[in-house]
Amino acid sequence: MVENQHVAATMKIVDTLFEQELLETIIEEQKPAIPTEAVTLDYLLFTPFRYLPPTGGSRFRGTDDPGVFYGAERIHTAAAEISYRRWQFLQDTTGLNRLPPTQYTAFSIPVAGLMVDLRCHPFDKDAGYWLHPHDYQATQQFGRTAREASIDAIIYQSVRDPEPHFCMALLTTTAFQADKPRNLQNWTMTMLEKEAVWQTWGETTLSWKP
Repeated sequence: MVENQHVAATMKIVDTLFEQELLETIIEEQKPAIPTEAVTLDYLLFTPFRYLPPTGGSRFRGTDDPGVFYGAERIHTAAAEISYRRWQFLQDTTGLNRLPPTQYTAFSIPVAGLMVDLRCHPFDKDAGYWLHPHDYQATQQFGRTAREASIDAIIYQSVRDPEPHFCMALLTTTAFQADKPRNLQNWTMTMLEKEAVWQTWGETTLSWKP
């Protein structure tokens, strides 16, 4: 599940479709190069491998590590992971008690390859490290070790979903078994003070609370 505001954002500052397309071209030229091994992939798939990670990295990606594509077993789980990050942003922002609606695209993609499942023995005995809510030192080191062992993906239990569903961190683009995403769905998420509300087709279908 990914945010999809870029077109709407550029349309706000132009007067015609031609200007919008020109602006998108200029913006694209300023972006980092697409990794060679990912050039045939749809942008929804290659984008995580194109950019640097956020400050401090992410769960399985350190500041200097290559890209990681994060996916989830189900939409509810992906929504929970995103909701936590948006809620955290809201908590760190002075003077706001909610965030405006944001558009997201949910999709599926088949994957295959050499994988390690942290929910299984012997890794499950270290679940406290893998499921830590904000300390990623152990998981980032595990990600580097997995790369050295030519692992394509890491399966782990979601930390943000209150139900026991899994997420997957893809370390390589070769794990994708298709060049384009499937089953695209449009979602809108509104971050309220104490709850994230997700809607599709005008109906409230799920929510997440910290």
